[in-house]
Amino acid sequence: MTEEKIPTIDDYGYVADVTTRWTDNDIYGHVNNAVFYEYFDSVANKFLIEEGGLDIHHNDVIGLVVESGCQYHAPIEYPAALRVGLRVNRLGNRSVTYGLAVFTRDIDVAVAHGYFSHVFVDRETRRPVEMPERLRTALEPLVVG
Repeated sequence: MTEEKIPTIDDYGYVADVTTRWTDNDIYGHVNNAVFYEYFDSVANKFLIEEGGLDIHHNDVIGLVVESGCQYHAPIEYPAALRVGLRVNRLGNRSVTYGLAVFTRDIDVAVAHGYFSHVFVDRETRRPVEMPERLRTALEPLVVG
């Protein structure tokens, strides 16, 4: 396995604040690994709703997660003010792969980073469809090399 560079905050075009919750900690006293996926999902959907015009309750097109992964670099614990960076690693016609990373308020090197992929589907049939143009336009500036 090759060693990957740990991302910094400058690697992400969109950053949102997140606060840990009491329930995020596990029995070992740090934020449980599964909670990082909640942070990723919350920030990506915040962007899609606010910038891409996604109406999660009424749009005919919705995004379904089909793949995800995360690497952990340092523990965090409640209480903590965090920042989550979002970028687009791959932008297709019917899918997008987001790159995300979690940062503490004071340190610009990721405590964890990962990805997840959305496939856009018709809400009723769940068959893949092209993503809405407004959504694509919002995501384009976040695409990385």
